[in-house]
Amino acid sequence: MTKSKVITHGCRLNAFESGIIEKALLSENVKNTFVFNTCAVTEEAVRQARQSIRKIKRKDPDCRIIVSGCAAQISPNIFAEMPEVEKVIGNEEKLKPHSYLAKSDSKKIEVGDIFSNKPISPYPTSPNNTRTRAFLQVQQGCDHRCTFCIIPFGRGNSRSIPADFLVSEIQKLLERGHKEVVLTGVDISSYGLDLGIHDGLGKLVATLLKEFPAEGRLRLSSLDPAVNDRSLLSILNTDQRLMPHIHLSIQSGDNVILKRMKRRHSCSDIISLCEKLRKARPDIILGADLITGFPTETAEMFQNTIRVIEKADLTYLHVFPYSPRIGTPAAKMPQINYNTRKQRAKLLRKIGLNKQANFFSSLVGSFANIVCEPKGRGYTEHYAPVRFVEPAKPGEIKKVKIVDNKIDFVFVEPV
Repeated sequence: MTKSKVITHGCRLNAFESGIIEKALLSENVKNTFVFNTCAVTEEAVRQARQSIRKIKRKDPDCRIIVSGCAAQISPNIFAEMPEVEKVIGNEEKLKPHSYLAKSDSKKIEVGDIFSNKPISPYPTSPNNTRTRAFLQVQQGCDHRCTFCIIPFGRGNSRSIPADFLVSEIQKLLERGHKEVVLTGVDISSYGLDLGIHDGLGKLVATLLKEFPAEGRLRLSSLDPAVNDRSLLSILNTDQRLMPHIHLSIQSGDNVILKRMKRRHSCSDIISLCEKLRKARPDIILGADLITGFPTETAEMFQNTIRVIEKADLTYLHVFPYSPRIGTPAAKMPQINYNTRKQRAKLLRKIGLNKQANFFSSLVGSFANIVCEPKGRGYTEHYAPVRFVEPAKPGEIKKVKIVDNKIDFVFVEPV
């Protein structure tokens, strides 16, 4: 191996930052190096990162391995103790090119205090000619302290990137030919609060859409159900360039569990928000993050989550069995049997797959506009994955007819 490579685990924000890391490796001419950009959401994510590190080192014993990301920020020692690892760097340090240089006097762990980093230092988007969709970070960190979540300790408090910088980045992305931009962050619903801006995300979306052509597409990552952004609802109602697909960080459909999670919304808030979203955009499709087997969750509480899924008419379900994270309050609560957590997750995933399959089936015979991606793939406006019957040129926006469906994608052909 001579070229360096970034291996990304976890969220869209990590994927965005991996592009910055790739640019840093090129700028410093770093060779023969694997950078692991890790995730810390679950213990399983950390285990998989460690397993992947060992596998790479066995295949290429002479390579350098540097570990970064949330798992490195939160638990640097468990990676530093691995003989395969040369260096462990934090979430701020990973964005600095000099962090990847081989130095005889450098420390094995370079992880700073993530809570001291304010305001955020915005980084330009990294050009990537293989992607037709681009990710744009709008904020970093989270001010909330959900009892199950370790991520604030990996990302720090919420910090927003100023709108004028983001407008400049959007202009660059559009000039490079990107037809769709996905706004990402740790908690994008909180955008602007640290800047004293109310309804900040909606106002930012309105500002950014002024730069988009008529056929341009703007998509949002996960939203917090506790936030009632009237500006965002107004844009959903009036501007078709904001895609009709919203993913909500619901986590549970039981009010007692939501309180024990220290979430800021109730079940009625979930239903109310879904109704508002559908009123603003009748064709909108909604998804949700859900945790099964949270400490003290009874069978009836789990059934309440299923009822909320049905009542809110959620289509895409992203399901996790609860994973205790050392250092979080939930890890000290009475735990649910691991097999019960897994079985409940399996049931919710089955419900999700059925809902998704029914939605995909309903699309057959309808038309959509697709941003064509490599290998004959893409996504509809509602985030249904597509496969082209005949190859299409990446980067183009094509009107297509949906001609067939499978359980996890639909087939399309150009009109």
